[in-house]
Amino acid sequence: MECKLPLQLAIVGRPNVGKSTLLNTILQEDRVLVGPEAGLTRDSIRAEFEYEGRTIYLVGTAGWLERTKQDKGPASLSIMQSRKHLMRAHIVALVLDAEEIAKARWSIKHVEVVLARRAVEEGRGLVVIVNKMDLLRGEENSKLYKRVIEVVPAEIQTVIPQVTGIPVVFVSALEGKGRIAVMRQVVETYEKWCLRSPTACLNRWLRKVMSRHSWKDQAAQPKIKYFTQVKARPPTFIAFMSGKTQLSETDLRFLTRSLKEDFDLGGIPVRILQRTVERNGRTKTSSKNEQSTNRAVERVVSDKRTILAVENSITS
Repeated sequence: MECKLPLQLAIVGRPNVGKSTLLNTILQEDRVLVGPEAGLTRDSIRAEFEYEGRTIYLVGTAGWLERTKQDKGPASLSIMQSRKHLMRAHIVALVLDAEEIAKARWSIKHVEVVLARRAVEEGRGLVVIVNKMDLLRGEENSKLYKRVIEVVPAEIQTVIPQVTGIPVVFVSALEGKGRIAVMRQVVETYEKWCLRSPTACLNRWLRKVMSRHSWKDQAAQPKIKYFTQVKARPPTFIAFMSGKTQLSETDLRFLTRSLKEDFDLGGIPVRILQRTVERNGRTKTSSKNEQSTNRAVERVVSDKRTILAVENSITS
């Protein structure tokens, strides 16, 4: 089974949010030098360990900053290495600083939004970890503590609307607390990322979900002949359409949201493609270019637009 394969986890975030301390906590050993100074970790740290019978390849990256024209040498190299590891990971753990969130107007900074969106666009599972919760203990910080717990999940959903139910874990890596909660959430997200659903189950679901959708024009309602999953990691589906009517961006968003809610796919991107089934039983592309008969157009729902990515062929 795919979900039993080794899991590749990348820990990313801005400098001095506690990534190295969290890595030591997860490994249960002092593998990385830690301290109050920002930028102690310049190179990516790779480690392998076992968690509940599963092999985990863990990568702790250097603090992620926006690359500028002035970035040269080690700083520039560490940025490129962090991006490379993010691209290779199965699950991306984005680490935030609870103390900074409590003091700031917005809980997520621009660099962190860029990181989260890039992980989603690359089809990776995403887990958000809010570290340094120990700094908000005490009666005088009770309101701040409560605000952080309430604000972070809501704001993440606002800045990354295309992926619902992104899990958020609140930890104190310095005290060694939160390891089990983090790893359980990482493994759970990975198993969702590897999900494969039978075609019969998907089509039963489709009939129910289409009946509860309010169509403005019943005559122009898209007719989906059948719905099937063609790959996992992340879950990718094809809607085979009969007739010339295609699913609009609104329809695709509705189906994507319904899939995530009904199949509990929070925290991972879901992709839906569509192909047209002709009367003779052949399938052809739902592309504007009718000459590209052996190509498929992948519609990936993003936060601002539908990205059209043309692939040579799609096989199940």
